[in-house]
Amino acid sequence: MLVVGLGNPGLTYEATRHNVGHWAVADLADRYGSSFSLNSRMKAEVATINRPEAKYVLAKPTTFMNNSGEAVGALARFHKVGPADIIVVHDELDLDPSRLRLKLGGGDNGHNGLKSIRAHLGTGDFYRVRVGIGRAPGRMPSADWVLAKLRPKELDELRVDAAVAADAVEYLVQHGLADAQNRFNS
Repeated sequence: MLVVGLGNPGLTYEATRHNVGHWAVADLADRYGSSFSLNSRMKAEVATINRPEAKYVLAKPTTFMNNSGEAVGALARFHKVGPADIIVVHDELDLDPSRLRLKLGGGDNGHNGLKSIRAHLGTGDFYRVRVGIGRAPGRMPSADWVLAKLRPKELDELRVDAAVAADAVEYLVQHGLADAQNRFNS
């Protein structure tokens, strides 16, 4: 199972809404004592977890969000993983904060990271764990909203959401999509 957490590289973007996917896969790695190492050929930081139910390859692309597909495509080819064995964790503007949704397939809904992955895989038929970040207030452009530095309280709340997303990934692998949706979709 390839589990990809979307985000942007570097300290400039670390505490932004766009990096919730990175936090979720980092949480999974921490739970099992695995650490990430840079694989420049795959354009990602990669960690592995071997569990009785599945082997997880965890990835945080080192490309910017809009080019996430470069890493996902390279990792999928290298590990011989098809779209049905890929889970992407990402931020979702159309869900309020503290809401989570799991699904298989679907459009990219204007999310450039998903658009890039779809282009590199040739399909959108991969699993998504969508972590709500809500819409920008007022007339703030969406790009400014997802890349804005979070206040400490917002950061703490979104890190909790990332941990719940990590729970959802594990549950999805162990129990399937329908059961995971019943448990986590809010």
